[in-house]
Amino acid sequence: MRASDSDSRGTKGHSGADASKPKFIFLCLGGYLFSIAYGVTFLIPLMVIERGGDEAFAGVIISTATIGTVSLVILSGHIADRFGTARSAAISGLLLALSMLGFFLSQSLSHGLIDNPNNRLGYDLLLYALLLGMGWGVFYTLAPILVSAIIPSERRMRFFALLSGSMMSGIGTGPLIGRLTTYLDLPIETAFSVACVCSLVGSGIYFYLDNNFRRNNGLPPHISRISLRYIYRIFHSNAIFPISMVGLGACIFGGLSSFQTTYAETFGFDYSLFFGGFILSAISGRLFLSGYVSRFDPFLSTFFLTFLIVVSIFMFIRFTNDVYLYVFSSAVLGIGYGLAYSVINGLAANEAPAGLVPQSLLLFSLSYFIGVFGFPLIAGGIIVQNGVIDMLYILLGVALLNNFLSILRIWQQRSSIFSN
Repeated sequence: MRASDSDSRGTKGHSGADASKPKFIFLCLGGYLFSIAYGVTFLIPLMVIERGGDEAFAGVIISTATIGTVSLVILSGHIADRFGTARSAAISGLLLALSMLGFFLSQSLSHGLIDNPNNRLGYDLLLYALLLGMGWGVFYTLAPILVSAIIPSERRMRFFALLSGSMMSGIGTGPLIGRLTTYLDLPIETAFSVACVCSLVGSGIYFYLDNNFRRNNGLPPHISRISLRYIYRIFHSNAIFPISMVGLGACIFGGLSSFQTTYAETFGFDYSLFFGGFILSAISGRLFLSGYVSRFDPFLSTFFLTFLIVVSIFMFIRFTNDVYLYVFSSAVLGIGYGLAYSVINGLAANEAPAGLVPQSLLLFSLSYFIGVFGFPLIAGGIIVQNGVIDMLYILLGVALLNNFLSILRIWQQRSSIFSN
């Protein structure tokens, strides 16, 4: 099926989306299971510190995933052309399973021997992080493209919100599994074994989807490969705003989530409260509020939601001795980040130049990964040298910049309206 075929499907309106709901449910279920693998990586700093390392080394491990992510996000169009979109997502699940298996087995290879990044176990962990970046990068890039292929354009924002809600649920489930393992006096690496099984099940679901597409002659369109000419056109369109904003938001999410165990230990909190509050509010927002948010001006919605992120980070800095405010700050972040992400994800598709929606979504994912995997390298060093509060001040500046970009986009929109 060609890309134009999927565009024509949008004219079918609600009936097209209703016919695709069973596939979409499986897509979300597989996404939830894959996301658990990414979520347990927030336990890496805890695992490293338990073995004698520090946040700086943990940041190096997490950021190593950027190498695999960036390379495969750029090549994901070629991969999807070769294997098919759904099958490529299934293969990415196998890479995630290998990564999780590696982290799990690392405890028996050389437990307690992280003295510096140059020993064998340190290199092992970097390899597992590389596999993580490759698997998560391909899936995270292709999942929204699968949605855009089976859902009419006028309803995509709502379905993007549901997909990202299922993925956010999985991301939050990962650290909670880690908290349960420590409660049961099991090694923290046990959480990675659970994530490995989840990734294998998710991979099976996407292989099923691939077979279903092929059996019913309903293959999603091949993805046009990215090129410098396409990048130039996208960067000179309004899609540059959501692409930039998702990268900045990912820095915030990556910094807060990857080192939440450090923040919680510093101020005597239970890190599971952060992930519980964040996930419950993010899911509730996407299930019960995304439908209302999608009816409003997306640019104004983005402004208010990114402002909530600013407020939440300020609360993390200011209120460090109240567990209830700790949970409330997490919930505010969940509402702000959770809904803002789905809105700008829709904008990245809807504001892309004609015929370049898949490429715009590829760049959107690439920007996200650079932020979510790249920033922990900076954050880990800041924490070791200056403490976790200084890292939060950096994130506050990033959040303010993100909010400013939303204001700039509103100003641009209003200026074009008045000029016409």
